[in-house]
Amino acid sequence: MIISRTPFRISFVGGGTDLRGFYETEGGAVVSTAINKYMYIIVNKRFENSIRVSYSKTEIVDSVEQISHPIVREALKLTGIDSRIEIASMADIPAGTGLGSSSSFTVGLLSALYAYKGIEKSIEQIVKEACHIEIDILEEPIGVQDQYITGYGGFRFFQFNTDGSVHTEQVLNQNKQQIANNLMLFYTGDTRGAKSILGEQKANMKQADKFAFLKQMRDMALALRLQLNNGTSPDILGDYLHKGWLLKKKLASGISNSKIDKYYEKALKAGALGGKLLGAGGGGFLLFYCPQEKQLQVRDALSEITWKQFSFEDEGSKIINIE
Repeated sequence: MIISRTPFRISFVGGGTDLRGFYETEGGAVVSTAINKYMYIIVNKRFENSIRVSYSKTEIVDSVEQISHPIVREALKLTGIDSRIEIASMADIPAGTGLGSSSSFTVGLLSALYAYKGIEKSIEQIVKEACHIEIDILEEPIGVQDQYITGYGGFRFFQFNTDGSVHTEQVLNQNKQQIANNLMLFYTGDTRGAKSILGEQKANMKQADKFAFLKQMRDMALALRLQLNNGTSPDILGDYLHKGWLLKKKLASGISNSKIDKYYEKALKAGALGGKLLGAGGGGFLLFYCPQEKQLQVRDALSEITWKQFSFEDEGSKIINIE
């Protein structure tokens, strides 16, 4: 039995510049971190000559082509496994909440399947294959940041180059723990499908003003990386989150709504220095940067939605059990 554990992520600035239609022209950049909420994938040999896949529903099929779950189907085809296997997934956070669950699933599944076959693959290879499945084969209108941060882990800067290569490095701020302590995560109670919002955002990149917004967001990621590495006060993150959120809302309709805007304004009035909705938009988790002495007031102001504790995760996708 193989079990992989892959972290979820939160993205601070630069999201959207990891879409191929942008970074192949301008180059993209993102600052993000893995967190201690995980996707677990269990892979085991099956006694019967069939395939069993268990997620929100259970599939028992005779061939890979019959599998309804698109990521599982394509991952099995890519790794060359065609029978007598059981795959199950479970997660600390539900899907559709903006924490990169789909890419955590893909990266974790590939890691587990290669371990099951006894094949060693670097995390870079696995991440690239995860991107290939989600973007090239399944044609999801997503970027590549989620696969990279969930694969590598840590608090990181990523630069997406015009030639398709990716540069990554750890953000070296001596106040990283203070940053973690000053972040607050709230679940709005709404899940959403990212596909329609991301599809519109991808199409909108052809508009000059939307493209210019993305360039500003890319430049913010470059600047934040330099400031954090140079030891600037962590409180600058609140300002970056706020400015980035205002730009992000301009990229496509449906990214925010009146309920999300209401929560956001309440948090700022209670003492948060800035924040954003994680993921594509429309629902999921709100992230705020808030000094610790103001956090109780923010929790009181947002008492109708769920506060979720978390911390940073230094490790990326890994195998935690081989039997």
